[in-house]
Amino acid sequence: MKVYLDNSATTRCFDEVAQLMMQVMCRDYGNPSSLHHKGVEAEHYIRYALETLAKILKVNEKEIIFTSGGTEADNIAIIGTAMANHRMGRHLITTQIEHPAVIQTMRYLENQGFRVTYLPVDGQGRIRLEDLQKAICKETILVSIMHTNNEIGTLQPIAEAGELIKKMNPMTAFHVDAVQGFGKFRIYPSRMKIDLLSVSAHKIHGPKGVGFLYKNEKCKVSPIIYGGGQQKGMRSGTENVPGIAGLAKASELIYQNLDADMERLYALREMFIQGVSRIEDVKVNGCMGDESASHIVSLSVRGVRSEVLLHALEDRDIYVSAGSACSSNKPQPSATLKAIGIEKDLLESTIRFSFSVFTTKEEIQYTLQTLYEMIPELRRYKRH
Repeated sequence: MKVYLDNSATTRCFDEVAQLMMQVMCRDYGNPSSLHHKGVEAEHYIRYALETLAKILKVNEKEIIFTSGGTEADNIAIIGTAMANHRMGRHLITTQIEHPAVIQTMRYLENQGFRVTYLPVDGQGRIRLEDLQKAICKETILVSIMHTNNEIGTLQPIAEAGELIKKMNPMTAFHVDAVQGFGKFRIYPSRMKIDLLSVSAHKIHGPKGVGFLYKNEKCKVSPIIYGGGQQKGMRSGTENVPGIAGLAKASELIYQNLDADMERLYALREMFIQGVSRIEDVKVNGCMGDESASHIVSLSVRGVRSEVLLHALEDRDIYVSAGSACSSNKPQPSATLKAIGIEKDLLESTIRFSFSVFTTKEEIQYTLQTLYEMIPELRRYKRH
């Protein structure tokens, strides 16, 4: 049995998505900026995508900007907002556990003379609203807080944060990296006071290399890519029509049965957590219940290095991650795990299991049985 439990890194495409993209690439392959019939065909796919995403988020179609993925969407939101509003202030706020696409962008802006406050989190990875309130000032032009942590699955109090930000400084823009939250939760930017929202297709059974940024039409953001003026000048470059069509189809499909799918995933997650809790010296990181995502479980296994366990599981055809896929090939310990105060000896003994709508009960049972057999054996090997 092959068990893929690294869905926070990327997901398998829905068959319908792959079929649609093949049609766009091989039959309806026109440039959407062309005025002839082939161009009009391509433009129809972009229109379909705008309509689909706007309906899901309950926003206006003109507030959707297609990007190459979540990283570009984060960069446009953060750098674009900073450059467009620097005369109003040069203070930015984020958290200590953001994705590198946010943290590294904030570091870049610090080098450009901006001041950044990095909010701490509690032992479960949640910010404290009182810390956010204290940090906001008249110079604050942007707050960026992720919806769902990509390593431990903790959910942030986004709606409450949005209300607080607008109460403290109505001119402050609120950006949310929803790469791990979109497709797992119903997110309505207007209700939650979100001005900017980043999404990536390959986390929701769509293609890699495409995503989008929701931008409130009243939010001032400067473009960071210049060229032919596509997408009203906000993101120049010929649109990735096959990718955009695949993104829209994946979004449509993931939200069709969202409630039933998430209920099933939460049940699988609970089954998995109860199962691994029977193993001595195994710690589950992050929040439990409805304060955590349905698809992510972070485990620290005392006495077993994460890379050793990862490859031992791989030998049994179980595929997991030692952390964020965007940084797992780097030797430094996870900033998220350090921020939640995990014990030092567990920093290099943590594995992430992440599920999807394709994950089955039988796969979870097989994984648990494998862990029951494997962990005691790996610990004995280490002692020798």
